[in-house]
Amino acid sequence: MPAVSDRLLRYRPWRGDLQGPWAASLAIARVGLRLMIRKRLFWGLYALAAMVFFFFFYGQYLVVWIQQQTATQTVFFGGIPVKMGNLTKFLDRLHLNGSSQTFGNFIWFQGYIGMIVLALAGSVLIGNDFHHRSLPFYLSKPIGRWHYVLGKCLGIGVFVNLLTTLPALILFIQAGLLYDWKSYYVDHFRQFVGILGYGFTLTVCLSVLLMATAVSVRRAVPLIMIWTGIFFLCRVLGSFLVEGTHLDPRWRLVDLWNNLYLVGSWCLGTSRESLRPVEQPAFGEALIVVVIVCVLSLFFLRRRIQAVEIVS
Repeated sequence: MPAVSDRLLRYRPWRGDLQGPWAASLAIARVGLRLMIRKRLFWGLYALAAMVFFFFFYGQYLVVWIQQQTATQTVFFGGIPVKMGNLTKFLDRLHLNGSSQTFGNFIWFQGYIGMIVLALAGSVLIGNDFHHRSLPFYLSKPIGRWHYVLGKCLGIGVFVNLLTTLPALILFIQAGLLYDWKSYYVDHFRQFVGILGYGFTLTVCLSVLLMATAVSVRRAVPLIMIWTGIFFLCRVLGSFLVEGTHLDPRWRLVDLWNNLYLVGSWCLGTSRESLRPVEQPAFGEALIVVVIVCVLSLFFLRRRIQAVEIVS
């Protein structure tokens, strides 16, 4: 009689329901998410991102409380007298009033921390597959190369939406509860759709760009340096060319994060007069640059992944 261990070592056919190759993309995304949530650095960075969210969250409460006070009244914060009128002027610059600028500014500030989080995600989810040569294992399965790309993009998209879209939707719900929710949700439905559109734009562009960058450098430190150049140095360069040398505002198109901000502002219905800084290129021009970046990233991904040898 064969032992129990002998039966376990024999081939056992799969008795569940077989699914298509698109289900493999969900499995790849699920495995990638598990790898990321085990990193303590990720939770530390996410805690920093939560501080920005709580600033806007409690800031909206503060604006409503101030509106219920008289503008000439003086209150004490930590024993320091502060006039309500001066505090109101400071908060008006941040637009913590549930308008389209509120959600646009929130996602803009989240980009500083999101850059580091996505760099970490790119090195863990994608760079390790090339560094440890585990990509041929995925491609040797009955799935295509684009199923692998889709699975990784879904994993990256989860982190993008956890940092931007989901907190912005919570701020939108909070604003409706602070004001007259029956009229706020109807009058500001464009902002709700705009938040989803802004999040979709960030998800698509950042995921494919991160994958294209990660397959090139593969390591966390070079990846962070490249993303710092894309989202910080290019921002400084664009500001210098337009504000320092007074060139055409189209030179801001070198700043990818600003282009995403313009596309998101268009989705939110923000007027051009409300943009900061005011000298900005057209919304359509920023959208064209974002589309070009996505197309070039997908083309580069196709070339790099096709170069991987597969052993079936």
